[in-house]
Amino acid sequence: MPDFTLESRCDGIVCGIDEVGRGPLAGPVVAAAVIFDRRRLPRQLRHELDDSKKLSAEAREEYAVMIRRCARIGIGAASVIEIDRHNILQATFIAMRRALHRLGPIPDIALIDGNQPPPLPCAVRTVIGGDGLSLSIAAASVVAKVTRDRLMRALAQRYDGYGWHTNVGYGTREHRDGIALRGPTRHHRMSFAPLQLNLGFDSSLSP
Repeated sequence: MPDFTLESRCDGIVCGIDEVGRGPLAGPVVAAAVIFDRRRLPRQLRHELDDSKKLSAEAREEYAVMIRRCARIGIGAASVIEIDRHNILQATFIAMRRALHRLGPIPDIALIDGNQPPPLPCAVRTVIGGDGLSLSIAAASVVAKVTRDRLMRALAQRYDGYGWHTNVGYGTREHRDGIALRGPTRHHRMSFAPLQLNLGFDSSLSP
């Protein structure tokens, strides 16, 4: 279970950053940055918060509310246009920078889930499997996941037939069938291989 061991080894103010949405065929990539006020951290979060992928949707929603009550949070996103223009890795870095800047005062160090450091205006430490080790990163993963899932469910009400209310943009059979039947929307990532294969998209025409 994640704890504050990594945070305790850092000097100064520490934030955890994580993203969600690198793999979907549609929708933005979303990142969150979290700085806990440990004095206000409820016991339930300290003992139950985990990587968002290991939690049910109901648990994520509950913990996201609790995190907001005891942490400073910044949320950033990179659009489908930015994903297609720059590639998903660079778009992820854009989302992380935006999340960090929306925290307010810049922290001294950011703990980043993964092994690729984004260019940030503070010290950076990458942590492979960080959302299962650091409570700050785990919190960021939950907030980012809840934020993006809500966005995709809202878009599902406007774009019927792709299954976004359940697949939140990932390439499920229902989603692929929707693309084949209805074609892509402006929220689809046209630079991603499945869209190019299904629709004969020429990547050289990507903006």
